[in-house]
Amino acid sequence: MKSLLCILALGSPLFARDIHVGKDVPTIHHAIKVAVAGDTIHLEPKVYRDYAGFYLKKGEPGKPITLDGHGATLEGSDPIDPAKWREVSPGLFANDDLLPGLSDAVIGRWFFLFDGKMQLMGRTSKGRSAALKKPEELQAGEWTFVKDPSREKPPSKAIFGTFYLELAAGQSLAEAKVFAPMRSAGVQFGGDNAHLVIKNLTATHPYNDGFNIHGDCRDVVFENIRAIECGDDGISAHESAQYRVDGFVSIGNSTGICDTGTAQTSYHRVFIADCHAFDLYFLDDGRYKITNALILSKAQNPFTVTGREDKHCELEIDQMLFRRLVEPKTGLIAKTAVVRAKRLTMENLTWDTRGEFQSEGVADAAQIIESFGEAMREAVAALGHDLSQALTPAAR
Repeated sequence: MKSLLCILALGSPLFARDIHVGKDVPTIHHAIKVAVAGDTIHLEPKVYRDYAGFYLKKGEPGKPITLDGHGATLEGSDPIDPAKWREVSPGLFANDDLLPGLSDAVIGRWFFLFDGKMQLMGRTSKGRSAALKKPEELQAGEWTFVKDPSREKPPSKAIFGTFYLELAAGQSLAEAKVFAPMRSAGVQFGGDNAHLVIKNLTATHPYNDGFNIHGDCRDVVFENIRAIECGDDGISAHESAQYRVDGFVSIGNSTGICDTGTAQTSYHRVFIADCHAFDLYFLDDGRYKITNALILSKAQNPFTVTGREDKHCELEIDQMLFRRLVEPKTGLIAKTAVVRAKRLTMENLTWDTRGEFQSEGVADAAQIIESFGEAMREAVAALGHDLSQALTPAAR
């Protein structure tokens, strides 16, 4: 650990450093802790069962702290430990203490992975959700949760209970390859952060957001990031966060993008598909912008812009194709919201416009796809989506 000792001793180096996780420092947490203005943290192009937390972390103007994933994946789930589960009846397994700090919100976002497949049980954060089943009602490859109010300690909102898994007859827990989401986010901000760059990184399978940005942040840039099958939002800005994103892929999340508070965000080169609750959801007093975006919509609520509690929300759009792939739906622009759009095409989607809506021109799908660049196009294709289909009008 000679490299780590050198890094810790330097404090405020005269020159920018390259900090390699696994070589110079043992973990992502350690790398972020020792990084100062101008430093670059390097990950390897592999899967990390870890997250990147930025709490009160600041670079300097022109000298950001950079986290370069180099294609790394931050995996939010872990394989379950069969030794910690008990078989209560043939094929039905139970665990009373899977995750500390459970809440109703966490259960509303919860899922398991059975042999790599996300099992939501017809439930999704922010959307309509099926009731949890009784344990005896479960079929193979399903799960449920049963609360135990006797373990609760008011006024804490923490809840307790038992998770149940049903497997195929004769199948062991090890054979089922069951994974549980044990981390809340892939990248998480809290407090005041500034002058940061996070790039070339995928977040997948946390029980909350892929990129969860809380607190106040300034001069923060995300480049070429992906959020895949997250329990809540692909990316979400809260409070007074200010950042820009250049290159964002959001697939299989509850919500593609959800920004709130007084956040100011901009998204350039965006691909969203297979969301469950919302594709785009912008709220409160924020000022938001999206350019060069392709959305393939299957969500319950495809498009909502609203200033809750009489706040004033504004969204600017330039060059976006929003294609509804399933039954027609209505996008909401609430009376407390303003949407100004150039080069916007909405297919199989109507508007409930109660606020202000300005739109001129139509989107050019070829230009949007061209703007993505080769690396982003290849990433989308590798995740199972054929971008060439966006070049022809959607079937009615």
